[in-house]
Amino acid sequence: MTTRDGPRHPQADDHSRVEQLPDPVREPDMQQSEQIFRFRMLLGTHFAGRDDVLVSGGGYLQGAADSEAESIAPDCLVVFGVDPAAILARNGYVIGEVGKPPDLVLEVGTRSKGRQDYTVKRDVYLGYGVPEYWRFDHTGGSYHVSALAGDKLVDCEYSPVEIAHEPDGLIWGHSEVLGLDLCWDTGDLRFRYPGGGEFLLTPREQRASRTAEASRADRAEVRQLRERLEELERGR
Repeated sequence: MTTRDGPRHPQADDHSRVEQLPDPVREPDMQQSEQIFRFRMLLGTHFAGRDDVLVSGGGYLQGAADSEAESIAPDCLVVFGVDPAAILARNGYVIGEVGKPPDLVLEVGTRSKGRQDYTVKRDVYLGYGVPEYWRFDHTGGSYHVSALAGDKLVDCEYSPVEIAHEPDGLIWGHSEVLGLDLCWDTGDLRFRYPGGGEFLLTPREQRASRTAEASRADRAEVRQLRERLEELERGR
C-alpha cells in the first residue's frame, strides 16, 4: 500500500508492533498497473493538503482481524478522516479496527479477473458498506461490461452512477465522495472538476503546461516589441 506522509494520530500507539497482513498475490499487468499508478498519483496530489486522507490500495481489505471470510484486495481506495500511517503499518485495511469502510473503491479490469469486479467484488463491497464502488476498463469494455461504471450506496443497496458519453469519446461519471468527475479518456483514467472543469494534471502534464504557457508569454512579448517598433518606424 502507498500513500503520502502525514502526521500521526492515536489510531495505533506503536506502529512497529502492529501485526501486518500478508501481501496479496497479484497477476502482472502493465496497463492495469499504469492506471492504478495514475489513480494514486493524481488523487494523492489533489488531497496532499489534508493529513487525514488515505489514497492507496494493493493490500487486503477485511471486516475484522479474525474474520474467517476470504480477504479481498482492492486496486485503489480513498478514505477520509483516518490516520494513514496506522493503516499502512497494518499493510491492509481492517474495517473493524479503522471504524469505517473505505469511502471509495476502484477496480481496474484485467483479462483473468475482470468479471469478478462487477459480480463477486461488487457484492463484497456492498456488504462492507463502501459508499462508492467504481470499475475502470482501459480496453473500453473487454474485461468489464463497460469502459467505466460506478455504484453509490443508497438505502443499503447499490444504485448505478449515471455515465455520460461525449461525442469526442470521453466517458465520465461524477463521484460525490471525491467531488470530482471520473473519466475514461482513450484508455486512461483521469479526474476533472465538475461541470466540464479542468482535469487534474500529472506532473508531466503540469511541466508541459508550464512550458507551453512560458512559450505563449514569450511569443506575446515578441509580438508587442515588433508592434512597438513598427509604430516607431511609422512615426519618423
